[in-house]
Amino acid sequence: MPITLIDSTDVVEKVQVLNFATFHIHMGATSDATSVDFDENDKKNQNDAKKIAQLISEFKPTIICVEVPWGKNEELDQEYKAYLTNPSKVSTYYGEVGMVAFEVGRLSNLESIYGIDHKMGYNYNIGQEIENTIDSTTYNNYYKNPFAFHSEINVNHDELSLLEKLKLYNNPKFLDFLINVNADMLAFAGSENGFEGADEAAKYYQRNLRIYSNLNRIPMTIKDRVFILSGGSHTAFLGEFMGRSPKYELVDVMDYL
Repeated sequence: MPITLIDSTDVVEKVQVLNFATFHIHMGATSDATSVDFDENDKKNQNDAKKIAQLISEFKPTIICVEVPWGKNEELDQEYKAYLTNPSKVSTYYGEVGMVAFEVGRLSNLESIYGIDHKMGYNYNIGQEIENTIDSTTYNNYYKNPFAFHSEINVNHDELSLLEKLKLYNNPKFLDFLINVNADMLAFAGSENGFEGADEAAKYYQRNLRIYSNLNRIPMTIKDRVFILSGGSHTAFLGEFMGRSPKYELVDVMDYL
């Protein structure tokens, strides 16, 4: 059967998306497998966050999505409007949301911001809590020092500026690492007849697919430009999903850093 070629002039226009990875900007531990300390009350950090927002605003987004649960959009809207009323007062709402996304929204003259997160628990420490009979050697060696297996991104985070950290977090190799360390490595953990690690990883895939579904709930047209700010592992998964999508076209984050 002959193959029918599609006319190359039939190019489908897609919605432009700036899918931006960050770490969670607040002091103390998070539930993430990887985390970075960042003092949100430090004046220099606040100024650096505003500079990042100015760079991102050059994308000229018409829609902004953040890692806030979909069910909290009313609260998010109230916090954002309070910031618009008094932008000189730094907002630390959800850390990077208040410090970066709110300022991008203000600079872009947007009236609202969307939360697309969907909370789901999963246990990425499962391999340490069971008798792992699948491949405990690979699993244990990896988690002793994950960065040792990823030489291209094995750097001292403490020596990096905020801008340099964000460039690292948006490096495709770092995004691949985040999927591996948060999910895929769990497939090496499980009992003799069980799939405990893989099942936990599936929960994380499920959470990110639900975040993607929330993104797809937002009304938009081909003329919209979407900026998504989320923790790096969510950015990594969303990038995978949107990279195959008939609707979205990812733009290069480095063009704005």
